[in-house]
Formats: sequence, structure tokens, C-alpha cells
Amino acid sequence: MSRDRGTARNRDRDTARKRLRAARLGPRDVLHVGSSGLRSRPMRVVLSALGIAIGIATMISVVGISASSQAQLLRELDKLGTNLLVASPGESMFSGQDVRLPEDAAGMVGRIKGVQEVGATADLNATVRRNERIDEGDTGGIAVKATTADLLRVLRGEVRSGNWLNAATGRYPSVVLGHVSAERLGITKPGQQVWLGGRYFTVTGILAPLPLVPEIERSALVGWEGAKRLLGFEGHPTSVYERSDDAVVQDVRKVMAATVDPRNPQNVKVTDPSSALRAKAATEGAFSSLLLGLGGIALLVGGVGVANTMIISVLERRYEIGLRRSLGATRGQIRIQFVTESLMLSGLGGLAGVALGAAATGVYAHTGGLPWVVPLWAVGGGFGATLVIGTVAGLYPAVRASRLSPTLALHAA
Repeated sequence: MSRDRGTARNRDRDTARKRLRAARLGPRDVLHVGSSGLRSRPMRVVLSALGIAIGIATMISVVGISASSQAQLLRELDKLGTNLLVASPGESMFSGQDVRLPEDAAGMVGRIKGVQEVGATADLNATVRRNERIDEGDTGGIAVKATTADLLRVLRGEVRSGNWLNAATGRYPSVVLGHVSAERLGITKPGQQVWLGGRYFTVTGILAPLPLVPEIERSALVGWEGAKRLLGFEGHPTSVYERSDDAVVQDVRKVMAATVDPRNPQNVKVTDPSSALRAKAATEGAFSSLLLGLGGIALLVGGVGVANTMIISVLERRYEIGLRRSLGATRGQIRIQFVTESLMLSGLGGLAGVALGAAATGVYAHTGGLPWVVPLWAVGGGFGATLVIGTVAGLYPAVRASRLSPTLALHAA
């Protein structure tokens, strides 16, 4: 009989414990209690989230600007091609001896299997000036070159204004200017004249930029035959440019020096102009490391600000914490409330930072004529970093809040 009464008392005790067990918080309840502190202090939320936003905006804009610049370089590479090779005189094995390419170097390169197009230029012993009254030594860094008629097609270049040299104009005192040389000479349109090699030459065209061959941008180009007739050119090219099938570029490169000068292939240097752009595209983000570091520091400072805000929030809301604890809220529920509040605060800053960073990248890309590229991994990584910082920043205040005694909290209030 006494055993039955003891069993009944234990059953009643278990039933009472179940009735006193705290109610479980669903996701909606967690969001409601977590956002209550944010809704009651909007100005503090804005100022606290601002630090996070600045850090994320810095990181997103740095990565976005770098990615946009890389995309522009790759776009230029696609347009200009990576199958261009240039043969030029190398260093002689004998000190002080000048190396010259054979006169028929371009024709020999054109016979290599897989070569599609060949053009050549030759440096001339002449200067170009705006008129004869300008001092001869004031060349403005502009070189004078003889050129074959096929050069522009080989380089995939364009004439910005006027016309390229042809069989007729290439025999007479006509010149085509690279866009840099035209700016330095003050030439704005075809038909104007420049003083070149002791006589006036008429400008027939001005080239558009040629990123693969900057030496052409800074040159005054004269026809091959005209250079022989008017400027004493002997016919030895200085640079031979060729385009080949993409699949055989490396094969052509291996035999190009020996083809140009079979007797002394070591005197011929073969270069790949597109390698400079590829290297630039590959290292475009190298100088962004410092700015990324500064963005990370700003993000950490923002995290400290969030932690400080949450600690102050705990101190100001001790009465609320004590009331909830006295009504049955567990320590775990208090921790979840304040961690959620910290996450929401950081998340708001992260979203604002992503928007600001993307907008800054868009403005930079638009003003610079670049494609607007914001990598998804940067957006996801940046926003994920804010959530991690929000969690870490909210842990200590959450634990501190959960350890407050209900009676002490109510008494302090």
C-alpha cells in the first residue's frame, strides 16, 4: 500500500515537472525576441552596423574592381589574340657587333607551317617633329619606322581616323601616326603635315590604341618603299610580326629564330607580346592585398562595436532578462535571444556593405569603361564573414545575460 502511494507521488512529481518545463521557442519566436532590442534602439543599430558595412563595402569593392580590371584585360586578350610572335635582333656573341635581320626575314617566316600572316617594321635613322623650327633633339620619344603594308592586319589594329598606308601612299612622303605619337605632335586629324627626315610628310592616318605593341603607338610609320626612296632605308627589318594557328604557336616559336637567321639563330630574339597582358591579368589583384587587409581590420573593428553594443544592451535590459527568467525562460533561451540579436545586427551591416561595395564597383567600372564584375564568392564570403563575426561578438554578452540571476536582475532594475 505504501509502495503504491510512493509511486503515485513520483508520478505526480514528474507531471508537475513537465508542467513547469519552459516552453520551446520556435524560429518565429526567436526572430521576434531577437529583433526586439533592435527595434527599440534604431539609431544605435545604424551606428553599430555602420562599422560592419564599411568593412564589407571595402572588401567587396576591392575584389570587384580587381575582377573588373582582369575581365577587361582578358577581353582585350580575346580581341587581340594570343597567337602573335615577334622576332627581333638579339645580343651578338661578339661584343660591340650590331645584329641585323636578313632582308627577306619576313618572307622566310611566312613559309613556316601554320603561319597565317606576316608583317615587319624597321627602325629608321630619322626624327619626326611638328615643323622644321623645332629643335632636332626634341623628338618627344617618337620613333620613325618603315612598315610593310600587311602590318596593321597582322596586329589586328584599327585606324582611328584616316587611312592606312597602301601601295600608292607607301611610296610617297606619307606617314601614319600611332595614337600616342599623334598626341605628342599635336596632330588631331589626317591631312596635317609633320617634319620628318628633312622634309614634310603628310599624315594619312592615326591609329587606335594597340596594347600588345606599345612601340607602334609611339611611332611614325612610313611605307617600306617610301623609306627606301626618301630616307635611305637599306631594307633590313628590325621586327618581324607573325600570326599563326593557336594550336601551333609554340611549334612556330621553336623554329622561328632558326628560320629568320639559319646561320646565327642565337642572334634572333623571339617574344610573345600577349604574355605581358596575361601576366598583368594574373597579378592584377596583387596590389589589392593591402586594401583587403584594411577592409578586414575595419570589419574587426565593426565586430568590436557590435560586441560593445550587445554588452551595453545586456546592462540596460537586466529588468527584461530578470522578468523573462522569473517567468520560466531558460538560460539557453536567453543566450539564443542575444546571439540572434547580434547576428541580425551584423547581418544588416553585411547587407548594406555588399550593396555599397557593389555600387562602388559599378561606379568605377562605368567611369573607366570596364565590365562590371562582382564575384559571387566575394559576396558570399563577405556576408558569411559578417555572420561569423556577429556570432563571435554576441557570444560573451549572451552568456553574461544568461548568467544573470532573476532576483538580482529585478532588484537592480
